[in-house]
Amino acid sequence: MSSLNKILVPFDFSEASVNALEYAINFVGTERSIAILSLYVGTMPISEPDNEKLGKDFSKLLDSFNVKLKVAPEFITDTGEVVSTILSAQEKSGADLIMMGTMGDKITDEAITNTSKLVLKANCPVISIPYGTDIKVPKQIALVMGGEKIDDKAVLETLLDIARTFDARVHVLTIYKDSVYGEEAIKESNENLLEYYLEHFYVDHTFSKNQDIEKGILDYINEKNIDLLTILPRNHTEKSTPSEGRLTKLLTLHSEIPVLALD
Repeated sequence: MSSLNKILVPFDFSEASVNALEYAINFVGTERSIAILSLYVGTMPISEPDNEKLGKDFSKLLDSFNVKLKVAPEFITDTGEVVSTILSAQEKSGADLIMMGTMGDKITDEAITNTSKLVLKANCPVISIPYGTDIKVPKQIALVMGGEKIDDKAVLETLLDIARTFDARVHVLTIYKDSVYGEEAIKESNENLLEYYLEHFYVDHTFSKNQDIEKGILDYINEKNIDLLTILPRNHTEKSTPSEGRLTKLLTLHSEIPVLALD
């Protein structure tokens, strides 16, 4: 039984948000009782007539998808700064997962989008969905992790839930900038951990050396035909120091497939 009960989809009628909503609807499917809450955030107060028009436009869009879900998606509006308003709505609604569309920015490494900010600030899992990605369920998933053991099993619950739901294969990737001393020992210590946490959905653990971590990840995605990239944007180990989130930001900007940030 899925532990996912509600998905929050920030929605502003942009191409990226329409793409994200379509992805979420396809993800939920016609057989699962998962609610979709679409949130429109305005920077200025929204009048009642405008609010009604937004709701009607959203209903027309849903009709165009021609998909009958078990739980009809809900549309709400709010006013405020985008990221903080989304985070507040997630907390109030009890959403288990946020799915947010992004246009990305493949030209620069320094752009800050609302999606990349949200991923780093959210206290729940977030899937960033790049515009133009294929609308399909994930069957091949990559989990990027370092050499440290993950001490909190709960952080992988959403990944395991998705793998169970879609009978997906989970491939684990560890990339090092420098040579790996005692690689086999590291691999052996993590093997039982991965098999226990990810059950039979865990397929393999690849170790790769690359001075450019992001390039190594994106190359791996293409080589393995990965449908969903999974990352740990915050620290979930007892002994290592927290990352500043730069890799997470780069991946949400540059990845051409959805990125699941676990928290």
